[in-house]
Amino acid sequence: MSCQKFCVAFLHWEFIYVITAFNLAYPITPWKFKLSCMPRNTTYDFLLPAGISKNTSNLSGHYEALVETKLNSSGTYLSNLSSRTTFHCCFWSEEDKNCSVHADNIEGKAFVSTVNSLVFQQIGANWNIQCWMKEDLKLFICYMESLFKSPFKNYDLKVHLLYLLLEVLEESPLLPQKSSFQIVQCNCSVHECCECHVPVPTVKINYTLLMYLKITSGGVIFHSPPMSVQPINVVKPDPPLGLCMKITDTGNLKISWSNPTLVPFQLQYQVKYSENSPKNMRKADEIVSATSLLVDSVLPGSSYEVQVRSKRLDGPGIWSDWSTPLTFTTQDVIYFPPKILTTVGSNVSFHCIYKNENKIVSSKKIVWWMNLAEKIPQSQYDVVGDHVSKVTFPNLNATKPRGKFTYDAVYCCNEHECHHRYAELYVIDVNINISCETDGYLTKMTCRWSPSAIQSLVGSTLQLRYQRSSLYCSDVPSIHPISEPKDCPLQRDGFYECLFQPIFLLSGYTMWIRINHSLGSLDSPPTCVIPDSVVKPLPPSSVKAEITVKIGLLKISWEKPVFPENNLQFQIRYGLSGKKVQWKVFEVYDAKLKSASFPVPDLCAVYAVQVRCKRLDGLGYWSNWSTPAYTIVTDIKVPIRGPEFWRIINEDNTKKERNVTLLWKPLMKNDSLCSVRSYVVKHHTSRNGTWSEDVGNHTKFTFLWTEQAHSVTVLAVNSIGASSANFNLTFSWPMSKVNIVQSLSAYPLNSSCVILSWMLSPSDYNLMYFILEWKILHEDNEIKWLRIPSSVKKYYVHDHFIPIEKYQFSLYPIFMEGVGKPKIIDSFTQDDEKHQHDAGLYVIVPIIISSSILLLGTLLISHQRMKKLFWEDVPNPKNCSWAQGLNFQKRMDIL
Repeated sequence: MSCQKFCVAFLHWEFIYVITAFNLAYPITPWKFKLSCMPRNTTYDFLLPAGISKNTSNLSGHYEALVETKLNSSGTYLSNLSSRTTFHCCFWSEEDKNCSVHADNIEGKAFVSTVNSLVFQQIGANWNIQCWMKEDLKLFICYMESLFKSPFKNYDLKVHLLYLLLEVLEESPLLPQKSSFQIVQCNCSVHECCECHVPVPTVKINYTLLMYLKITSGGVIFHSPPMSVQPINVVKPDPPLGLCMKITDTGNLKISWSNPTLVPFQLQYQVKYSENSPKNMRKADEIVSATSLLVDSVLPGSSYEVQVRSKRLDGPGIWSDWSTPLTFTTQDVIYFPPKILTTVGSNVSFHCIYKNENKIVSSKKIVWWMNLAEKIPQSQYDVVGDHVSKVTFPNLNATKPRGKFTYDAVYCCNEHECHHRYAELYVIDVNINISCETDGYLTKMTCRWSPSAIQSLVGSTLQLRYQRSSLYCSDVPSIHPISEPKDCPLQRDGFYECLFQPIFLLSGYTMWIRINHSLGSLDSPPTCVIPDSVVKPLPPSSVKAEITVKIGLLKISWEKPVFPENNLQFQIRYGLSGKKVQWKVFEVYDAKLKSASFPVPDLCAVYAVQVRCKRLDGLGYWSNWSTPAYTIVTDIKVPIRGPEFWRIINEDNTKKERNVTLLWKPLMKNDSLCSVRSYVVKHHTSRNGTWSEDVGNHTKFTFLWTEQAHSVTVLAVNSIGASSANFNLTFSWPMSKVNIVQSLSAYPLNSSCVILSWMLSPSDYNLMYFILEWKILHEDNEIKWLRIPSSVKKYYVHDHFIPIEKYQFSLYPIFMEGVGKPKIIDSFTQDDEKHQHDAGLYVIVPIIISSSILLLGTLLISHQRMKKLFWEDVPNPKNCSWAQGLNFQKRMDIL
């Protein structure tokens, strides 16, 4: 014993040192419990809980024997050199009213100095304790508060909690070594309240937490008996959040809330509320497992106050604190539901309870209005109860926005007045078209849809949802309860676009658009898409275009794309190349064809050609048009004909020779097919036979005419060959004297047109055509000429004619035997007024007709104005009482 005193004095003069042995740790309960430390010989009946005998003055005898059978305790001894005080510390609670202590033969005792311990020797020390696990399952908290604060106010209070987490609590009579415990210092306030925080890993919330308290106050150290608890059994949730009250669609008051965080077990909730209505007042306290509670019989003008708390449902736990009180007051007019969001073609109903001047209106006296402009027929009313009226809207049409209002206002009214409150009806057309296409490589599917039909629903969000079946689509697509959302970014063109990659070609993708709004969710009609059926192939490749040589057809060839492997149909379009191509389109349904030929009007033009393809069975889409291919202008055939030509003859009377110069115009592409490499003049005479001369690309050629007859032909030559149809001209001395043109007249119609007419005499020669030649008289300017068919007797010559100039006109008859004698005039015909009159008619008659129409219109307008002017003062019998019944068409004599 002396050795023990020496050790205490050596360590500290004013502190207690405790060595404790334990048989069993105290199990922490979900409710509050007390820690009491009292001297053995002190009377403390006021500390004993109800149910413990108070006829003992100390903890010996019957009470001590009673508590020895309970859990365990520690013995603390206060002593000085002359005296010793023993403290017994134990746990007890309102639920377990037994304080467990040990007898004096406890193995291990603590000796403390009596200095500053007089108060403890008189009344002991007592604390209220509660421990719980926070809802986040990361922090264990013990809160302790002194039962008697006044005796301790002069002492410093320090509390430490020593703890150890054990996976399995060993059934050992001894506590683990002190060095095994971890220690945390508790936060204590001046009000003798302390809070101890023990971090617990989430994975160890099912472990056993073994701990005890070390309390220092007034120079005295108290050690509590050991405590044990599984943190999962004392979880204290946070108070419910988001407490909300609203009137449901059925007219009940719905109280709802949510949990702040997730816990690994279900919760139960205690709801307490009070109701103050015009008819009654009530209070209720209910425990539910759902996160909502319905209160029926809600009336206008009622107020409700609600609080909620939560606790573990299927095991031990601690009630959370009460949530912040929430007050809700119903309006004088209750609509349920207050707002409806629905789709086109649906049927919806509103209910109403109307209070007017503290009196609830009978449901039979309630009438309904739409937008305060249209009274709803009574055939759509229903009486649900004495005070509840119902109106039903069948087969609804889409709501038409009215300015900033995107809904229809439904008013519940008394017979004589309407309250300013109303219900809101939103009717949306959810028929959204979703179009999908699979790319030509069969690796992805792109789906697009436009939200234009529901843009009027402010505050809504749109989401594409889908469900994929293993193979193909069902006959009638339906919305599957299990679906996946798809991210669809909004594009610049106003469409949403979703990408599915990778894809299953033969799976059925059922899709619909979900419209999420605070009033609820709507789904568009579902559509099912099989990626293999919406393929947009790659455009055909290796597209070529050419005009075939000698045949003269536009030939187009291509190669089909690798994917898809189905038979394809093709569409070809071609047109003359330019800024705006006028396309002609042809269909090719033979999947085996790789080329097609078409006749074209102009073989010497550049054509643009494109090809696209689509599945032959009609499924899927047309591919994009291929890159344009262009034809190259080349010679297709020999020229259709040689050029038309004429001659200029220069005579040399001394040598009796004539120099003949041939003139011709270059061939157009349509005649040359498609170019002229050179021109060849072919001669034929009776003496020298036939020979040819190549004149290149010149359009003039001069030769010497020396024989009686000299025939020439001008041929056009391209890369294919020489023209087969050509014009011939024979120069013959005898034929140059044949005169069959009796007369030639020229009548100027205007500065750009002259009419020529002529008369012919009978002839035995074969007339082929005429050559008309004109030029300005007495000028060596260029001669102009043209070929006229032999059947024509009058011809309009279009050119720029100068009125003050004189012109020479020459008409040559061309026979197969040679060129005949021309008829030449040197001026316009002036003496034949009849022809002048005929020519003037072409100008005068249109002028006369236009003037007549204008004059007639002027007369009609003037007539109407005069009629209005003269009849302005004549009364209308329909507007004058005195004129009623008078016949203004009958003559009346005024006497």
